[in-house]
Amino acid sequence: MSSDNSLSHTRWNCKYHIVFIPKYRRKVVYGKLRRDIGAILRRLCDMKDVEIIEAHAMPDHIHMLVKIPPKMSVSYFMGYLKGKSSLMIHDRHANLKYNHGNRTFWAKGYYVSTVGLNQKTVAKYIREQEAEDRLRDIMSKREYVDPFKK
Repeated sequence: MSSDNSLSHTRWNCKYHIVFIPKYRRKVVYGKLRRDIGAILRRLCDMKDVEIIEAHAMPDHIHMLVKIPPKMSVSYFMGYLKGKSSLMIHDRHANLKYNHGNRTFWAKGYYVSTVGLNQKTVAKYIREQEAEDRLRDIMSKREYVDPFKK
């Protein structure tokens, strides 16, 4: 396969769909921080030779489809990514420590799923989720009237 990578004695194609959120699910990923967070995450992934296939910043969470080498565990990579990015975000935006506490930006957990041969489906989901969420929000803002009250 042409999408396989190789180490000295290994052919690999390890793709993961990762979702993580800011602490208390605050909607701070939008606005001024969005571009900075994207640049920071790209830089950190480049430093660890992790390829970002698809990524999108939602108002309250980040979706990433990444290709992680098998010599690095997903938990190690996520600890590195969230830890270093939190420090870098607080260095660039010093006012965040008053709003978000002592240099903690991300919540403790994350979601990870392996991506096999359905990479295109997951990439499409990441790209189009924001539009679907907005449509669902518009539809759910309807106020319902109790038909039995007069």
